[in-house]
Amino acid sequence: MVCAVDHLAAGAGLAMLRAGGSAADAAVAASAVLAVTTQHMCGMGGDLFALVSTADAAMPAALNASGRAGSGADPERLRAAGHTEMPFRDNIHVTPVPGCVDGWLALHERFGRLALADVLEPARFYAANGFPASPLLVAAVALVAKLPGAADYVGAGRRLEVGDVVRRPGVARALDAIVAHGRSGFYEGEFGEGLLALGRGEYTAHDLGTVQADWVEPIAVDAWNRRVWTIPPNSQGYLTLAGAWIASGLDLPSDPDDARWAHLTIEAARQAAFDRLDVLHEHADGPGLVAPERLAPRRTAISPDGAARLGRPDPAQRPGGTIYLCAVDEDGMGVSLIQSNASGWGSHVIEPNTRIFLQNRGVGFSLQPGHPAEYGPGRRPPHTLSPALVTSPSGALDMVIGTMGGDGQPQTLLQLLARLLHAGQSPAEAMAAGRWVLTGGATGFDTWVDRGRVRVAVEGHAPASWDDGLRALGHDAMRVDAFSHQFGHAHVIRVEDGRLAGAADPRARTGAAVGY
Repeated sequence: MVCAVDHLAAGAGLAMLRAGGSAADAAVAASAVLAVTTQHMCGMGGDLFALVSTADAAMPAALNASGRAGSGADPERLRAAGHTEMPFRDNIHVTPVPGCVDGWLALHERFGRLALADVLEPARFYAANGFPASPLLVAAVALVAKLPGAADYVGAGRRLEVGDVVRRPGVARALDAIVAHGRSGFYEGEFGEGLLALGRGEYTAHDLGTVQADWVEPIAVDAWNRRVWTIPPNSQGYLTLAGAWIASGLDLPSDPDDARWAHLTIEAARQAAFDRLDVLHEHADGPGLVAPERLAPRRTAISPDGAARLGRPDPAQRPGGTIYLCAVDEDGMGVSLIQSNASGWGSHVIEPNTRIFLQNRGVGFSLQPGHPAEYGPGRRPPHTLSPALVTSPSGALDMVIGTMGGDGQPQTLLQLLARLLHAGQSPAEAMAAGRWVLTGGATGFDTWVDRGRVRVAVEGHAPASWDDGLRALGHDAMRVDAFSHQFGHAHVIRVEDGRLAGAADPRARTGAAVGY
């Protein structure tokens, strides 16, 4: 089974499985197609994380393919220009070296079965021959239509419409170069040359020659009689684990329609994340961040009778566009993969040779002097990407799960885990149900600027009982549109009695859960 935000990508992944490929082959094929068809959310100019579970391993393999800032990264230069926080877009300094392609190659080399050319062929085909523009792509094109390098989407001289055929010849050439020459075909080829020119000293050839993908040790907690795994820092995935550990020890109602269910999961998320800006950086102690002795006082601070008073009077230093997909093969290998531009079309800076949009993941850096996440050469920024994987008490794969959504990713995953593991809902029920998300700031990457002082956005089709119940408990709750992208595009595949049950998020409009 494969779940992805675009049915073309899910279909490409399924084709790999039918051809005898592994779940890793399926995940890379689907991810590559999304880099072609879904540039408004992800692409080869962004980053990637993945978790891989195999039957013969005691723990999942964890891949961190997030890029590092170039050798020319200079926080003093930005501060001298008047910046107190990282620019959000329209600035090359907010673009670390993209890690996505290195991530594909690392995942395929370790776990792939099929030839790389076969795995990347669906993406190359769609890039060269065209794909139909999706409703979400069409809605997003207006944001970049006037940018130099956006000609793939406006080359016909008229407004892009749903179903119009979009071709991306530069991306097709980049994929051909990877097949022919490996990573050097991308990082030292047409794309890499363009990136060096754009950077004007931000990057060196050595930066682009350095592999951006590392196999790291995952972190985990026990919650609801399962073991929940994620990527260690620089990922914010520890917040998913912390929220699940805290919530699983509360008197959580079994009915998610109960306003107390929403209240307690909200409080678990707030307690888990209120100090995120202080503690999340690439060298943070992942196991320490989810240690019971650290989380127990936060669980104890939660009251069933009202929202905790969190935050502080002075604002803290502020430290999208993402896809999640998952795949499980007939041998039980499960892959949980997330790929991102950061925000929408990323930095709105485009490599002109290939017309690949560059990420703005550098927004996660701090410009506070001496901060452990301060912008600087060779550093990885704090990352919102938070893929998850769940195993049973015996260590067998239970589910692969994840979502897009910036700072909201751990919050969406906490709700899905509580619905699936505590309330006993099916993947389809849990995926379609209304959600809450905590909001603060304006970008989706600054929720925790005022620590736990946040508003609660309640999705339009969430239980009506949540509104009055949450307000009575002291939450600043507001109702917004139903099935809104603000609440993530999540996917899940569960292993149930030897069968697979999956669901793609209806909020993505064009997603699919496909299998055989």
